[in-house]
Amino acid sequence: MPPSPTRLFQRGTWPEASRVADILRAETTGGMLLILGATVALVWANSPWSSSYAALGDLHVGTDAIAGLHLDLSLATWAADGLLAIFFFVAGLELKREFVAGDLRDPRRAALPVAAAVGGMIVPALVYVAWNARADGDLQGWAIPTATDIAFAVAILAVISTHLPSGLRTFLLTLAVVDDLLAITVIALFYTDTVDLVALAAAVVPIAAFGVLVQRRIRRPWLLIPLALAAWALMHESGIHATVAGVVLGFTVPVVRSEAAGGPDAGPGLAEHLEHLVRPVSAGFAVPVFAFFAAGVTVGGFAGLTDSITDPVALGVVLGLVLGKPVGIAGSTWLLARFTRADLDDDLSWVDVIGMAMLAGIGFTVSLLIGELAFGAGSQADEHVKVGVLVGSLVAATLAAVVLRARNRVYRRLCEQETLDEDQDGIPDVYQ
Repeated sequence: MPPSPTRLFQRGTWPEASRVADILRAETTGGMLLILGATVALVWANSPWSSSYAALGDLHVGTDAIAGLHLDLSLATWAADGLLAIFFFVAGLELKREFVAGDLRDPRRAALPVAAAVGGMIVPALVYVAWNARADGDLQGWAIPTATDIAFAVAILAVISTHLPSGLRTFLLTLAVVDDLLAITVIALFYTDTVDLVALAAAVVPIAAFGVLVQRRIRRPWLLIPLALAAWALMHESGIHATVAGVVLGFTVPVVRSEAAGGPDAGPGLAEHLEHLVRPVSAGFAVPVFAFFAAGVTVGGFAGLTDSITDPVALGVVLGLVLGKPVGIAGSTWLLARFTRADLDDDLSWVDVIGMAMLAGIGFTVSLLIGELAFGAGSQADEHVKVGVLVGSLVAATLAAVVLRARNRVYRRLCEQETLDEDQDGIPDVYQ
């Protein structure tokens, strides 16, 4: 009996789905989709059909009738509070893996990128505050230029780098992961107005149940997904930004392989397994859709751009990303290496670190989120923040590309010379 059409369909689509998922896991793919989402939003928001873009973002979906939870939200809010929680869940898994089995496990190796992350948050905040205090601006947005966008920064590095040392990517990834953890802490502490303690206590129940299941290596989606949704909804109801639920859930997932499953060679730990499954959803859908709803600012032509970028808030964001980030990251790294036993990777030079620090000035996703939390989504100040984030991230990416491409050419020539020397060493003396 020939196989049913359903089985043929399943056999045909599963490999295709796997290939699509593998493509979406690639760092360059996620970055390109992020750029695409932001570009479409900017073009649409500045076209004759800009009102339809605004209407789409304001369209309310959901209901308040589910257990008394306030879930009648606009599409833009669903993207910022809901879809971005998926991104932060993956970030939580990455953080857990780094702390348990990655570079952050060894304090000596982790010291420099951790110090770089801290310096890369403090200095941009100080630059923003200094500029806005001098220009009589609004200090509420001090945390906007402190964030580094992992997806953008790593994707651009992947495009630029063909011969750059692998240690540079490890440094950037560790820095960005710690940066995300600090940004989440800032959101929870400084951008939460009121907290519903009852809802917050209730959120602990599904989070604890989720943690018990994953610690027992139970992977059944019909158990884990409802618990994750309940934790997200209750965290949202508590007044703490719902993306925090994603990070906390990620932290509950075990990293080390289960001995009961057959020892250390039994396969990847559950954190790596879940990250493998969820990353395509995060990179291929959640983050690009958030970028689409968050980046659509109506500039109003050259005059509107000039008006936005001259706002002390927007200019403080640009200066924080373009100037504060490289100074904070490179400066804190140099100070720690100069006055402690922490050492820079032997394969890296300080020019590489400066280029990477410039690249960390791309503060797209989390910066836009903090801007909305600081000034309110859709407000004039938020619109100016979006312009500042876009301009600052673009300038930072351009400067970093110039430096890192130059370094890439240097390393490529060194690699070619080493290959030539090895080839000559293999030729008998009589032929040389």
